[in-house]
Parts: sequence; C-alpha cells; structure tokens
Amino acid sequence: MSSLSSPIPARMRGLNRAEICDVNFTEFVRSWDGQAGGAPDAGAPVLAGSALDAQGFLELFESQLVSRHLDLMARVLRVQNKVFYTIGSSGHEGNAMVARATRHTDPAFLHYRSGGFMAERFRKLPGMDPAMDSALSFAASKDDPASGGRHKVWGSKPLWVLPQTSTIASHLPKALGTAIAIEAGRRLGHELPIPDDSITICSFGDASSNHATAQTAFNAAAWTAYQKLPAPALFVCEDNGIGISVKTPSGWIARNFSQRADLDYFAADGLDLANGYADVQRAVEHCRTTRRPTFLHLRTTRIMGHAGTDFEIEWRSLEELCAVEATDPLLRSAAIALESGLMSRDEVLELYERTRKRCFAAAEEADRRPKLEALADVIAPLAPYSPDKVMAEAGRTDFDERRLEVFGGEAKLPENLPPRHMAIQINQALHETFAKYPEALLFGEDVAQKGGVYTVTKGLQKAFGPRRVFNTLLDETMILGMAQGFANVGMLPIPEIQYLAYFHNACDQIRGEAASLQFFSNNQYANPMVVRIAGLGYQRGFGGHFHNDNSITALRDIPGLVVGCPSRGDDAVTMLRTLTALAKVDGRVSVFLEPIALYMTKDLQEAGDGGWLTGYPARGEAMVIGEGRVYPPESDAGADADVGDGDGRDDLVVFTYGNGVPMSLRAARSIREAHGWRTRVVDLRWLVPLNDAWIVEQARGARRILIVDEGRHSAGVGEGVITAIAEGGLGTIPFERVVGVDTYTPLAGAAFLVIPGEEDVVEAAARLAAGD
Repeated sequence: MSSLSSPIPARMRGLNRAEICDVNFTEFVRSWDGQAGGAPDAGAPVLAGSALDAQGFLELFESQLVSRHLDLMARVLRVQNKVFYTIGSSGHEGNAMVARATRHTDPAFLHYRSGGFMAERFRKLPGMDPAMDSALSFAASKDDPASGGRHKVWGSKPLWVLPQTSTIASHLPKALGTAIAIEAGRRLGHELPIPDDSITICSFGDASSNHATAQTAFNAAAWTAYQKLPAPALFVCEDNGIGISVKTPSGWIARNFSQRADLDYFAADGLDLANGYADVQRAVEHCRTTRRPTFLHLRTTRIMGHAGTDFEIEWRSLEELCAVEATDPLLRSAAIALESGLMSRDEVLELYERTRKRCFAAAEEADRRPKLEALADVIAPLAPYSPDKVMAEAGRTDFDERRLEVFGGEAKLPENLPPRHMAIQINQALHETFAKYPEALLFGEDVAQKGGVYTVTKGLQKAFGPRRVFNTLLDETMILGMAQGFANVGMLPIPEIQYLAYFHNACDQIRGEAASLQFFSNNQYANPMVVRIAGLGYQRGFGGHFHNDNSITALRDIPGLVVGCPSRGDDAVTMLRTLTALAKVDGRVSVFLEPIALYMTKDLQEAGDGGWLTGYPARGEAMVIGEGRVYPPESDAGADADVGDGDGRDDLVVFTYGNGVPMSLRAARSIREAHGWRTRVVDLRWLVPLNDAWIVEQARGARRILIVDEGRHSAGVGEGVITAIAEGGLGTIPFERVVGVDTYTPLAGAAFLVIPGEEDVVEAAARLAAGD
C-alpha cells in the first residue's frame, strides 16, 4: 500500500482538504504496484482468512464510495448554495459493515457520520436509491423522504432508521429504551411492528461517549443486564480519536469500556473491510442471541475535518493531516479490490468516477426539487391534531366488560361512588386507562408496590401486573428514554417524573428527542406518550425547592408539546382521557401536570365543607383540548359551577390555573364583600398551548383583569395570558398580575413568601379599585 505520510506535493498545495482527499484516492489507485491474485468466486473470502465474501466486499465498497462522493458533492455544491450540510462521513465508511451484518428491521439510531451505513442498508429493500434520497436531504428539499426538507437527517421509515438531528449522545437512552421495549412487548404478548428477535443499533463518536446522557444509557444498560433482564442494544462507538478539535486520549475508549461489567465489549477495525467484518459479525450475533447490551468499538478516522467550515490546516500540522489521510479506509478498500483480483486499476477508477457522477447528478436533480417555502408546510408535522377523532377515541366505551372486571362490579365503578379528592380520582382514571388500553404501561420511581410517593398509583401493579406497572432506576433521563422506546414499538407509555424539579435535568429527552420526532420525520414516526409530573407548590410540612418547584418555563417553550394542569378531580379524569386519546390518534407527546398540594384537598371555603370533592365523570366524558372552566360570581362553593355569564357586566375576571383556582375562588368572596364586584374566575386548565382566542373571549367580559400565576415572575404562564389579551386588542383593560418570585423555593413556612397567597389576590384587587 502506498504511503501518504510525506509532505503535501507542490501540485496539491492550495487545494482544500476535500480536493486533496479526492486526489489521494485516484493517485493511490494509479500508482498501485502490488501483486494481484486470482479473482475469488462471489461466495469465497475476498482475501484469505477473511469472513467477508467477494460479493459482500464489492457491495460494501460501492456503499463506501457512495458515502464518500456524497461528502465531496456537499463540499463542492455548498459554495453554490445548492447544499446546506457538510458534516461528512469520510473516514467512517466502515460503518457500512454494521448495516450489512444487521437487518433493516433492526431499529437504528444513527449519528451524523453514517453515510456508509445508510448506503448499505438501502440494499435491504429493492428499488431504493441512497444517493437520491440523501441528496434530497442535503438540499433541504421538500421531497426529502426522511424529514421533508426540515433538516439533514439520516432516516428512513421502510428501513427503520429513526431520524436524528445533530445529536450529542441524546439518542442513546431512547435506543436502549427501544431494545428494552422489544423484549417487554414480546413478554406482554404485544404485537411488535418488527421481528421479536430484533436488536437496536445506536452509533456515536468517541467524544460523545463521555457525555452525561451517554453515560446514563451505559449505566442503565448494565443495570438492566445485571438483573438478567434482556436489553439487546448494540452500541457502536465509532472511534476516530477526535471531537471537532479535542483529541480523545489514546486508548481511552478501550480502557473505559472493555472492562465494564454487563456491557459486553467487542472491537473491530472499521478501516479494513476484509479484516474487520468478522468482529462486526461477532458483536451483532452476540447481541442478537444473548439479548445483552453490547459495545462495539469500531476503529475509524476522520477525513476532511469536522465540517466544511472546519479548516484543520489552521490547527493541525501538515504531517498530522498527511498521517490521518494515509489511514483513509477507501484506500484500503481499493487495495483489497486490487489485491484480490476482483478489480483492475481502471475498473476501480471507473467505479469511482461513475459513483461521483451518480451523486452529483442526484444533487443537481435535488436542487431542482421544491423547497419548503410556506410556514404552514414547515410546521405541518410538528403538532398534528385531529380533534374529532381524538374526542371520539377519548369517549370510546367499548371496554365496559373489562372495566367492570377491573373495578370489581357495577357498585364499585368510580362514577357510582361518592365525591372524592383528586388523588383518588386520578388513580381511578389510571385503572380505567389500563382497562381501555392493554398496551398501556406505567413506570417510574416508586410507582409499583409503594404506589407512588402520594399513593396516586396505588393498586395498579396488583391489578395489572409487574410487566405493565414497574419501578425504574433513579434516572429521569432514562425514564423518558424508555418511554420513547416503548412508543417506538407501538405501546402507550405513561412515565412518571416524581417531581417537576426532577424533570429539568432530563428535559432534553422531551425537548430535543420525543417532541421533535414527528417534526424531523415529517410525521412518519411519533413518540405517543403521556408524561405524568407531580409539581407546583403549596405543600405544607414537606418541601423545599425539589418538592415545591413552580418553574413551568422548561415545559412552555417545547414545540409541539401539550401540557394540561387540572385543579380538581373530575377535570383530571376527563383531561387524562383526552391526553391518552391524543397519544393514540395523533401520536403526540403530552405532560399531565398534577398539583401536589391539591391531591388530598377536600374543602374549599371552610373546613369540612367538601367543596373541592368531585364526582367521577360519566363514562366517555372527555375534555376538549384548550377548553377552560369558568366559575361565575354567584358561586361560593365553586366546585359545582360550570358557566359564567360573560355578558360584559363582570367587574373582575381572574385568570388562573392549578392551585390558583381554589385560592382565587376564596379570594373572590372577600373581593365581593369589599368592593361589591361580580367576579368571574377562569381556570385555564391547558397551559401549553394556551388557548389565546378563548382567553380573549373571556377578557371581553371584564372591566378589570387579574392574573393569578403560581409560577415565577419571568417566563410564567401569566406572561402568555397578558400577551394574548394585548394581541387580542384588549390591552386597555386595567390589569394586575399576582405571581411567584424569581427565586428557588425555600423550606418550611418561608416557601409561602415566594408564591402568591390569597391575601395577595385580595390586595391586587384593591389596587385595581384604587385606580378607578
């Protein structure tokens, strides 16, 4: 094999790294002077002792060339504004071996240097063209079959490649979650959309392996295997020794992973198809047969820099660059083709140039295809919503026989029981949900035998078994990753995040992964789930920041997410029915935010009045998304009032949610006594997205407006209410906002100093009165 370790020849100076890489290949082939053997038969080893046969090598070599020329094309056409992505796969083309050794029904979660893998996986189904599909994605064309032009992603619905954006290890938890879900679904008798012995494939770089999210997945994989629970995830670490410009310490990956208990380690040479294929095969077969998490350490290199904007010559020496380019896997593949006698120099060069023309032709055609030009087209797959179908599903009652069985007879049906507080009604609603959906699962910390910290899930495991209701390790990132995995195989996950404060460390699993999948896959894939989160403030005798977190900001700005927050038991039931239906019908991700302080609340105005107990809603009754509840001024009890007059005669309209609802209803009595005002209390119920039109409609009937927001002053829900009113042309109505302080929540009684109280509401009304 010719060496490229000498300084760059004068004729190549001034060329960019892509051009040098291109010239290197053609000069290497032209100058090759080795001894060629007799061409092996298609089924014979390509070289003596290789596990890769000749036909397999030729196909892998072609896949490598497709990947390389897509990279070269991207660098050339980017300057012509025909391509919008230049993070390439050059040096990683050996990942094509992983594609060849696996099936197209093995779900794949790939990082951005997976061109070789994709080109090879395209062989698994007839009539598919990796060059054209990839070119459409590079060009951000509306015809891109993966994302519809929304991002350059490696993805394919028929090939089970779930689209990823430029992730830094954030896809590892859901890849492991999918592996766990394959086995769990099979044990539950759930009909999987893929074969029962499928594995998941998850690729990432050596630098990304250090990320906290990656370590979460590795730890959870070992935790699962330690308990002898199947988790057939193939973690493919493509080790090129560098992350953008930060070098990975030599030997670090092997040192860090080869001795990890319950994470089975394999190493393969991704720079040499003939030598590396046997080890790739061994890793794949081990994962498939043992059903254990498997770590494949694939040696790669990085040719041409991190991306088109990475001018390596500015921070790497010429000698180092030349040494890296000498390890180009395409040079070794060309040498194998020549040494084996499968191809002559002219045939290698002819295939190389033919592939170049194929990729450039695809790119030019992609440039002529339509782009996304209208906002409606861009956001179409972000938040699909079929309201009629959702309400029909939410109201479906064809599971009555199972429901009777679960609750133990007609007399014990929850609608036939006396009014109860919210915790019990949510518990009853969860039992009903599990009766309705055999594919529903509930999991999280302490949710099984204990029934949750607040006993909201009490009895569920006993009723439906440990395969459907189970505890997880204490890791919110993995809980949400697992939820995505179960959703990927057609189940209905209802994960619990024990406290709102615990969600923040795992937020990206919803923001960057679950909620983005429909958008980046053009609604071909979805992560239907309902995430239950206990949160907000006002707990007495227990709390501090982690148990009284009132920060809703992290939820409010996640595109496509739906957040419902009930303040009373009957609303919780009808809201949960709707959210599960939304997941089933439209594949949406939602959060069911449960106010902890209202779980056990029974009274409203006076001790013992039972004013905040509610009956269980009739079977099939559900809540329309965006629909709030209005309490008229005549109501002191509040819990039984449904309709306000909205006739323009209300002296004060209070907008609120969660704990603010009973608080505002109590304050309304004092306000009426002090000022004689007709006061209407509006429970938003739906916090994301806010129903702006309905808020404006309610505001039209107000002489004054008061917003009671238990969140924080900055980025709270109240800001959205004020904006809706102002943009609705009602900004001249006098208003006050009662809102939490921008601070962490302290312990004990001090907590009530930083969140709104009933007195604060009354005082705000007095300020409005003073301004008349």
